[in-house]
Amino acid sequence: MLLTEGQAGDNPQLQPLLDAIRVHDGQPGRPRKRPDHLVADKAYSHPSTRTMLRRRGIRHSIPERRDQQKRRAAKGRAGGRPPAFDPARYRERNLVERCFNHLKQYRAIATRYAKRAALYRALIVIASIMTWLP
Repeated sequence: MLLTEGQAGDNPQLQPLLDAIRVHDGQPGRPRKRPDHLVADKAYSHPSTRTMLRRRGIRHSIPERRDQQKRRAAKGRAGGRPPAFDPARYRERNLVERCFNHLKQYRAIATRYAKRAALYRALIVIASIMTWLP
């Protein structure tokens, strides 16, 4: 989880977030730093993002924006083929969106009642724990 100012965009935060990932799968050894697959919305559909993910060897399902489709089509054969997209996997993104909506049910999170970033992050962690524990 990374906290930013409210006006910060999502796409510039992807690389620091991927750098911070540590997935311990219960096996001996170091935790994994690379996800199996990334599912993101159109906000992450920038060519530099796709290049960065390809360079890291991370498969992704990110829909292409209409302006990018038109630009690629206008170039004809030189525009290349469309990026790979798995609609079935992309449908699973709703789980994340529902999680965000569930966390926003907590008034202190939805209204950003805590002004200090550390306290706000602690509220999100506590609300996440309360959500994930039955």
